[in-house]
Amino acid sequence: MSNGTAPNGDAPHPTHTPSQRYLSTRGEDADLSFEEVVLKGLATDGGLYIPEEIPETPQWQAWKDLPFIDLAYNVLSLYISPSEVPADDLKDIIRRSYSTFRAPEITPLVKLQGNVHLLELFHGPTFAFKDVALQFLGNLFEYFLVRKNEGKTGRDRYHLTVVGATSGDTGSAAIYGLRGKKDVSVFMLHPKGRVSPIQELQMTTVLDANVHNLAVTGNFDNCQDIVKALFADPDINSTLKLGAVNSINWARILAQIVYYFHSYFALARQSESFNVGDKVRFVVPSGNFGDVLAGYFAKQMGLPIDKLVIATNENDILDRFWKTGRYEKKATHGAAAEGGIESDGVKAHEDGVKETLSPAMDILVSSNFERLLWFLAYHFAGSAGMDDEWNKKQAGQEVSAWLKDLKTKGGFGPVYKDVLETARRDFDSERVTDQETLDTIKRLYKEADYILDPHSAVGVEAARRSVERAGDVPHIALSTAHPAKFAGAVTVALQDEPGFKFDEKVLPTEFVGLDQKEKRVKDVENDWKVVRGLVKKEVEEELSQY
Repeated sequence: MSNGTAPNGDAPHPTHTPSQRYLSTRGEDADLSFEEVVLKGLATDGGLYIPEEIPETPQWQAWKDLPFIDLAYNVLSLYISPSEVPADDLKDIIRRSYSTFRAPEITPLVKLQGNVHLLELFHGPTFAFKDVALQFLGNLFEYFLVRKNEGKTGRDRYHLTVVGATSGDTGSAAIYGLRGKKDVSVFMLHPKGRVSPIQELQMTTVLDANVHNLAVTGNFDNCQDIVKALFADPDINSTLKLGAVNSINWARILAQIVYYFHSYFALARQSESFNVGDKVRFVVPSGNFGDVLAGYFAKQMGLPIDKLVIATNENDILDRFWKTGRYEKKATHGAAAEGGIESDGVKAHEDGVKETLSPAMDILVSSNFERLLWFLAYHFAGSAGMDDEWNKKQAGQEVSAWLKDLKTKGGFGPVYKDVLETARRDFDSERVTDQETLDTIKRLYKEADYILDPHSAVGVEAARRSVERAGDVPHIALSTAHPAKFAGAVTVALQDEPGFKFDEKVLPTEFVGLDQKEKRVKDVENDWKVVRGLVKKEVEEELSQY
């Protein structure tokens, strides 16, 4: 592997020995293979899987002219042992995963205004950034299952039951990545009435027999809690092999690292004033923290990222952490709580989640934040001067304690000053209101003739503020979804603009007539045991067809 070449031979393959083993953020699982962590999804101790080491890539500048597919191979092969997925197989999985994208560049970079560029991540089959990871993950699942089931028949086959929660885009992207695939059942839980109409239709109009949509009475956090409860339940795990498609699955984060490198090189090609080696800021609309966490891995691998700017809406647990060092479901301390957290005029439910114009970010607890917490605790433990194994053990114990307080007390912190300073070294954060979101959509339409979806607008507004603090550093804001997926917000923002017609300016042909198609969805209670019973029943019916 050390002397190989990239798929097109243009740049050398990484010479660093890849990190091939994985551990849990809570310290009890360790030394797992890539295949094991992909198929398991969630660790047995309730934690999330991370690589035992983040590979440094001193030769990353040699990748600057590679197309997306070849760049993806170079990045992914650092984390996937060729003994698990041989090079030719990995190249084939990557090619098939991105052959479904409408843009030749896969994730094109466009200049927006001034020092702000926009990374368009919505050119996959479901018009959302989740496609970048979930097309890849779907093909990975298929690859591992075909290999496991070679020569097996009937009930002897390894059958994967994928259970996921979605605030909108993960559901359709996962369904499109797994629909019709053999030996996989897909159960997607979404909060009833809290995803956009287009997002719901994209999920519920898929009629493949292995796809099951469940509308849960509650919010996204309730759906996510049900999924985690199922993974922790001995009963269902004794009969079914559960798999995860949410960004708790490490492969989701891994695939997203690629577009940080790809957009950085695209900026160098497009801008005469920007050279490979210069610093850049990425601004990421954040809900479950997976998208921006991929940027953290890119930065640790050597990509010269000045800051990763976390852009939140009024569900601002992440912004409050960077402001106060406290990670709490409700704002109860300091400036973040002044005037009351409901001061934006946004509807808040008893469950604490606010309904905003950017519903995919309406999340109280960001699951992937646990992965960053492990690295923060690991670096803090390293200051004690002990050996690496001790540092990892301490990090797992610290994360477990923090997450226990989050579950039992509703939050934890403030964290140690050194931990918060380490977090602030790599990250910045902004909170954007609904009105600011609408204003940004309207301003970009007027000034740049560009239509943003509300989540991307949150990122662009955060980028505008960041430029004021670091104007000389180029900013790349991540555009997470096509504006047609959020017709309500876009129409509210632009309905008074002369000549604006949503169907003509925004709506892709793929969405026309979606509301007339047959739909299949089941309403379920916010009760994980009820969901468990339904999942077991539906899978048994599928298996009876073998």
